[in-house]
Amino acid sequence: MRILVTGGAGFIGSHISVILREHGHDVVVFDALHPAAHSAGSPAAPDIRGDVRDASSVRDALRGIDAVVHQAAMVGMGVDLADLPEYVGNNDLGTAVLLAGMARARIGRLVLASSMVVYGEGAYRCPADGPVRPAARSTVDLQAGRFEPPCPRCGTFLESSAVDEDAMLEPRSVYAATKLAQEHLASAWARETGGAVAALRYHNVYGPGMPRDTPYSGVAAIFRSALEAGRAPQVFEDGGQRRDFVHVKDVARANLLALSAAPGFRAYNVSSGRTTTVGEMATALSRAMDGPPPQVTGRFRAGDVRHVVASPHRAAAELGFHAGTLLEDGLRDFATAPLRG
Repeated sequence: MRILVTGGAGFIGSHISVILREHGHDVVVFDALHPAAHSAGSPAAPDIRGDVRDASSVRDALRGIDAVVHQAAMVGMGVDLADLPEYVGNNDLGTAVLLAGMARARIGRLVLASSMVVYGEGAYRCPADGPVRPAARSTVDLQAGRFEPPCPRCGTFLESSAVDEDAMLEPRSVYAATKLAQEHLASAWARETGGAVAALRYHNVYGPGMPRDTPYSGVAAIFRSALEAGRAPQVFEDGGQRRDFVHVKDVARANLLALSAAPGFRAYNVSSGRTTTVGEMATALSRAMDGPPPQVTGRFRAGDVRHVVASPHRAAAELGFHAGTLLEDGLRDFATAPLRG
């Protein structure tokens, strides 16, 4: 197939472009080289430098294309609400322009980079009340170091469990809201056109080529940048936040497999299926880089959630996707791998 990869010169997109070419696909890389992801330029120029918000650029890029892998987006927590128009413009307007162009060009297959952030908090159980949905954590509790969400019925601290794709979606940050809007737009497009959309809800992606320490980068790159500078990683809250860290090469393979998804809209967790706390990851990376141990700061951000761990079963059953990189192996590689910028 001839495949357009939007954001194809970025961290995840560049790995996807490589694996698609390795499997015989003709890849066209479309990228705006946004400074949030390319602060010092891209290691390789895109085939087409263009912005997904520009209908004429998108129309030209879609000529002769069989499928689109849509990675172009503003990611991360950002700086503050001044970033809000940029997130909505790049993520939601850009996706709308792309989908309209695909409909006009009669291109019926899309792989969408979504995110675990659409869930807000992950899945929880109360020892007394069973499965419950926690309210947003209060600033008063966070300031007092009460980081675990309480049961909304009895006040008992909750136990986290794996979240599956049928869970309630409740974005709790600007970025999360834009990723969920992308899913809704793609779902509407699939219903109207009969096309196929695989929305891949990436969990915490790490690996070679991550942007360096910026407000738009992932926690692994932030920790890695600190360690490179001889500083201890600064771990927010108490370090007990549970996450699923998945290597970028596994994420790229998930995109390859998702090209065969059935018509209609379908969401998939892209995860390792293994749970690690943020503190454990920081400690493992510090050891791999022979750096100072992490410092647990107690600081917090209002948009952060406590625990999000993934059920990998749907992606395994329907796409044949299984993450192959163990975290300890991936971090050992990541400790010396090049970063962007």
